[in-house]
Amino acid sequence: MSDILSNLPYARFLGLTSVIDGDRLIVTMPFDGKLIGDPILPALHGGSTAALLEFAAIAEIARVHPGARLPRPINVSIAYLRSGKPLEVRASARIVKAGRRVAHVHAMAWQAEPDQPIATLTAHFLMDHDAA
Repeated sequence: MSDILSNLPYARFLGLTSVIDGDRLIVTMPFDGKLIGDPILPALHGGSTAALLEFAAIAEIARVHPGARLPRPINVSIAYLRSGKPLEVRASARIVKAGRRVAHVHAMAWQAEPDQPIATLTAHFLMDHDAA
């Protein structure tokens, strides 16, 4: 797990791990029964999926801009595209544009196939490059 994720209690609670695959960071959330939001379907809780996406975006900013303080969300928009099955979920993010203070990030979560996302994130994060 990236250092930034291991320092975040909710990321540890979700069991998030990360690996670098080529030039991108992939964050994985293993399935756990505590993540079920709708036991009838069953389907993953949208909040855990949203948290995975936000943590993937934060980890990507931290990877690309090492040494900066933890990025803080300014605004976050999640699009739920299909129900998350009771399976492992992966997410990756890309920085669309990063200025001195703000980064615009897109992230995507998927289960079986990366070209079939279950949810996407579009967000702006406040960055502090002056922090040690």
